[in-house]
Amino acid sequence: MAAHPLGRPAHGRRLPDAAGLGLAHRLGALAEHGVHVLCLSQLGHVLAIRSEKDSLFRIGFASNRLLLIAVVGTVLLQLATLYVPMLNPIFKTEPLDWDELAICLILSTAVFFAVEAEKWLVRRGLIYREG
Repeated sequence: MAAHPLGRPAHGRRLPDAAGLGLAHRLGALAEHGVHVLCLSQLGHVLAIRSEKDSLFRIGFASNRLLLIAVVGTVLLQLATLYVPMLNPIFKTEPLDWDELAICLILSTAVFFAVEAEKWLVRRGLIYREG
């Protein structure tokens, strides 16, 4: 699958350069990236909130097999909307380059790690102390 050049939004028209720097923004693609980040963030969030205090790494990913199946299935469906050509026009998506997908995956982990950090602080009694 060919990479899409910068500056070509999802509807195919080239946007004007931003601030004369030669950098054109793909607003349609940014919105699409945002949807993928939000979807993946929610999956990380649902994994992280299984316990109010214990880390997911402590309780284990496979301790709730049905949830794990649901999360993996959702990730596979999300990837299918990107990389199965016949689904692209239905969902109005375009395949992401590997670097774009990596950025989406990295950004989507923020919620997971924020919840895990909060639980770490709770376990040490640094926040939400009853007094």
